[in-house]
Amino acid sequence: MTPLISVQHLKKYFPVRSGLLSRVSNWVRAVDDVSFEVYPGETLALVGESGCGKTTVGRCLLRLQEPTAGDIVFAGQDLRALQGNALRQMRQHLQMVFQDPYSSLNPRMTVSDIVGEAMQVHGLTQRHNHQQKVEELLARVGLDPLYHCRYPHEFSGGQRQRIGIARALALQPKFIVCDEAVSALDVSIQAQIINLLKQLQTDFELSYLFISHDLNVVRHLADRIAVMYLGQIVEIAPTQTLFEHAQHPYTQALLKANPVPDPDTPPQSACLQGDVPSPLNPPSGCRFHTRCRLAMESCKTIQPQIKSLNAQHSVRCLLLEENSL
Repeated sequence: MTPLISVQHLKKYFPVRSGLLSRVSNWVRAVDDVSFEVYPGETLALVGESGCGKTTVGRCLLRLQEPTAGDIVFAGQDLRALQGNALRQMRQHLQMVFQDPYSSLNPRMTVSDIVGEAMQVHGLTQRHNHQQKVEELLARVGLDPLYHCRYPHEFSGGQRQRIGIARALALQPKFIVCDEAVSALDVSIQAQIINLLKQLQTDFELSYLFISHDLNVVRHLADRIAVMYLGQIVEIAPTQTLFEHAQHPYTQALLKANPVPDPDTPPQSACLQGDVPSPLNPPSGCRFHTRCRLAMESCKTIQPQIKSLNAQHSVRCLLLEENSL
C-alpha cells in the first residue's frame, strides 16, 4: 500500500544565540533524523517522555514550523517545496487538533466563526449554506447546533475540544495531527473524545498522527506505535507487537512504568534512572546509553541505526547486533 504521508530523515534544530551580537552559539536538536510513514485510514501513535520532540514532529509535518532538513511527501507531493498559495491549498488536507482546548480557541470569536472561518477562506461554502454546514459539523462532533452563537468561555474542556475537532474537520482533510488531544481532559471525557475520533476516522476515512504520552490511550486507538527518545525514533511496531514483544530497553521501561488499573497487580520497580539529557548537548553514541541498564561500552561511541526485525517492526539498538535482546 502506498503511504499517505512519508517522512524521511526529518530534522528540526533551534538556534541558541548568545553574546552582544546574538550570534548562534549552539543548536537545540529537537528532532534529529526521524523517518516514518502513515497509511490511508491508519492511526500512527507517537509516544515518549516530555521534551523528546513529539510535538515538533507534528508541527513540522504541517509546516507550522519549518524543518531544518528532511523530506515530507504527502499524497505524492513534496510539502517542503510548496510555497504561498500552493501551500495554503495543500493545508486544506492537513489539519491539527491542539493539546490545550482553552488556548487553542480565540476567545473573541463565536463557535460559528471559529468553525466556519476556514471554510470561507477556502471557498467551501456559500452565504446561503454556510450556517447550515457549521451546524452540521457541530452536530457531528456531539454538540448542540444551537451553541453556534456562544463563545469558548461558555463551554467545558471536553466541549471545547469537540469544537477544535469540528474546526479540524471543516476543510474535509485526509490527515489530522492530534497533539495530546485528550491529555488535558478528565478520564471519562477522554473516553468520549477517543471514541469520537475513532468514529470520525471510519466515517471520513481519516489518517491520524496521534501524539501522546499515555500508553493506555494509545493502545486503544493506534494501529502502530513509534517510540521517540531525545529527538529520534527508537522503535516502531504494530500496537499489539509493541506491547507484547517490545525490543528496545527504553520501550520496555515505558511499558513497565505504565500504570495497570488493577489493585491486585503490584507496581513495577523503577527501571529508568536520571533525567532525559538535554537536546542542546545530546550524549555521544546511543542517546539512551546514559540511562540504559543494558548499555555496553560500544553504546558510548557508536550511534545505532534503526534496523528492521521484520516488515513492520524496526528498532534502533546496538544490542540487536549482539543478539542480547
